[in-house]
Amino acid sequence: MLQEEVDKDVKIKSDHLDIESLRIPELHNKYLKYYNRFQLLLKKTETDYKELYKEKWEYYTGKSAPQVYKENPFEFKILKADVPTYLESDKDLIRLQHKINYNKTIVTYLEQVLRSINNRTFTIKNAIDWKKFEAGAI
Repeated sequence: MLQEEVDKDVKIKSDHLDIESLRIPELHNKYLKYYNRFQLLLKKTETDYKELYKEKWEYYTGKSAPQVYKENPFEFKILKADVPTYLESDKDLIRLQHKINYNKTIVTYLEQVLRSINNRTFTIKNAIDWKKFEAGAI
């Protein structure tokens, strides 16, 4: 799982600060790849949602092709004002909205991980300075 991988990768071993410092570009690249992948998945899911929304809007407003109603009958005549209610409760649209929310959550999480990795330089520098202070070098 992504969070477990992050937990393992972001730990700084205080006795190997030099190695930890050298790992920063590697970690940044790793999580930037994850970020890009999930950002693209999010964009695709949002596009899929828009396309499906249009299809469902046509379906509920009676503007779909007759073949669509043969395959999936809809025998109600609904008012224009009621169309949003049907769209909001459509299971297919809800499923895609859940995917969008999931991908947004992961993208936001990865943004925070990348920000944390970018701040590792300062964290490591502070740890080195503290060790110097403890040793009486500062």
